[in-house]
Amino acid sequence: MLSTKTLLLGASRRPALRRAAMATPVTRRVVQRFVAGETLPEALAVVGRLTGEGIAVTLDHLGEDVTDPGEARASRDAYLALLEALEPMDLGPRAEVSVKLSAFGQALPGGEDLSLELVRPVVECAARIGTTVTLDMEDSSTVDATLAVLAELRREHPQTGAVLQSALRRTEDDAAALATPGSRVRLVKGAYDEPPSVAHQGRSDVDAAYARCLGVLMRGPGYPMVGSHDPAMLALAQRLAAEYGRAADSWEVQMLHGIRVDEQRRLAAAGTRVRAYVPYGADWYGYFVRRLAERPANLRFFLRALVSR
Repeated sequence: MLSTKTLLLGASRRPALRRAAMATPVTRRVVQRFVAGETLPEALAVVGRLTGEGIAVTLDHLGEDVTDPGEARASRDAYLALLEALEPMDLGPRAEVSVKLSAFGQALPGGEDLSLELVRPVVECAARIGTTVTLDMEDSSTVDATLAVLAELRREHPQTGAVLQSALRRTEDDAAALATPGSRVRLVKGAYDEPPSVAHQGRSDVDAAYARCLGVLMRGPGYPMVGSHDPAMLALAQRLAAEYGRAADSWEVQMLHGIRVDEQRRLAAAGTRVRAYVPYGADWYGYFVRRLAERPANLRFFLRALVSR
């Protein structure tokens, strides 16, 4: 029998379900918990509120798996417009951006070269205004291509960040390779449905892998970004930071916009660097369904909203 996660992740790739969900007003209202709006001004309002509360942000213009070069160029242009809008806010590294290379044409013929060509001006613009770009990681088939683009970008912009997923069996080795001076790595558990040949399947195995990878990053000379809402992993991060003598400005916690908001504020008030992952844009369906697949509590929240219309 297929798991709820598998069913939801399958639904995230079905155009008919996407169209139906995006046309349903109640769905759109619930999505507002996770998504900062469909327009750039809406997203910038959320940025202003969060940074005013002492929480940094990484902004994701939603859209992925583009099917033609024109869509890929539109993704580039959307990020350039975002960065230009951030510049007068003078937030520097408190507001960075996250990109999915599939939105820049990675899956198209010649996609590795195309995605590098289109993401490079985004990285250059970010550097010009004093901030950074992090390359989100997608399913396991894209890891090598994403890390290859990262290596090219880091030749001139070594602050370019990467994401690693502890669910993948390869990640401990990737973490060791990326734990270098100046390297920024966000460690997450992973939201994609992967086969046993490449990924740990049980929750305890994924958690154990996360702990091992986090230890690698915390011991290294780079800048770990702890992407987790799990209290056990957040506590582990605090212990490892203390054990390895990490200064407060040498690592950070990252959480999704709309998830454990009170904990984000508590950590920030206690002196931990906290960054919210803030998605925005009209193409929110795939992102939203993956959030439902990640945590049963998210699905329960959504279903309660549906029955209380």
